[in-house]
Amino acid sequence: MRQRLSQVTLADGTAVSYASVGEGRPLVYVMGWLTHLELGWELPAERALYEALARGCRLVRYDRAGSGLSPATNRPASLAFELEQLAAIAATLDEPFDLMGTSMGAPVAVAWAATHPETVRRLVLYGGWVRGDELSSPGVRENVLGLIESHWGLGSDVLTDIFAPDADRSTRAELARYQRACSSAVTARELLALSYRLDVSDLLGQVRAPTLVVHRTGDRAAPVAQAEALAAGIDGAQLVLLPGRSHLPYAGERDELVRVVRRFLGLPVARRRADGLTARQREVAELVSEGRTNREIATRLGIDERSAEGHVERIRLRLGFRSRAQIAAWWRDQLG
Repeated sequence: MRQRLSQVTLADGTAVSYASVGEGRPLVYVMGWLTHLELGWELPAERALYEALARGCRLVRYDRAGSGLSPATNRPASLAFELEQLAAIAATLDEPFDLMGTSMGAPVAVAWAATHPETVRRLVLYGGWVRGDELSSPGVRENVLGLIESHWGLGSDVLTDIFAPDADRSTRAELARYQRACSSAVTARELLALSYRLDVSDLLGQVRAPTLVVHRTGDRAAPVAQAEALAAGIDGAQLVLLPGRSHLPYAGERDELVRVVRRFLGLPVARRRADGLTARQREVAELVSEGRTNREIATRLGIDERSAEGHVERIRLRLGFRSRAQIAAWWRDQLG
């Protein structure tokens, strides 16, 4: 799949970059804290999530102002500003859309669905919360915000350990670098502070769209109690709890998350994986299918070349193949 990049401009001149991938009914994806449309697309695990969601529909993602490809702004972060940016994205569509909010994007999606019910076909909330001030104690929140402000490098490392504890060390290092490339320390702190301030408790009862709440039981960034509160507050909402500790939707086991979401949205659901490969091995198989050498695979995934070679060998043995060409052909067949 290829993503198509574009930009919208708000009434005050604020520019917001967005990307579309796939064709069909729109699925607007409100992302979490810090994002980068291009760098995220280059991360195999993140791209795999978006491509899996986009099969049979048009996935629309955007970088909020000051993050990723969207230029910096002097406007303070607020829920109203978040909704203004989402409104600009929605205005590019000419039909009701499915709406998926992840992490910080979940309460934003709730607020949109509550105040613009005619635009939302179905609502999916992953890793979200009702009240941001209940995510952690005041002392912990202030320490994290202070760390980001005073030492963005160390702050991004700490938050990556919280967001993706199931990822291996090299993957966490890559994610930390990715966060730092998404925005300045000032913007990172301001957006995280907004996450802690968001409170949609008075809006839950106004949501009319069929709603799915998905959460990992061991999520260290957003307690599972917040998912239960979301589901309890939205009439008829379904709650699905998945195993795992990672807050990032593409970290850890993402296949079951994709199946749950696609099933709820009425999109075709892929059969459960029977190949026995790990998530990392599937990332390697995808890169093999692109014709990457072991050295290129190692560079892309942030591992050493010997580890990349070992992954390729284990994939070959697991699938009973004799060559890289067979791995590449098998992967392309998996994509249909």
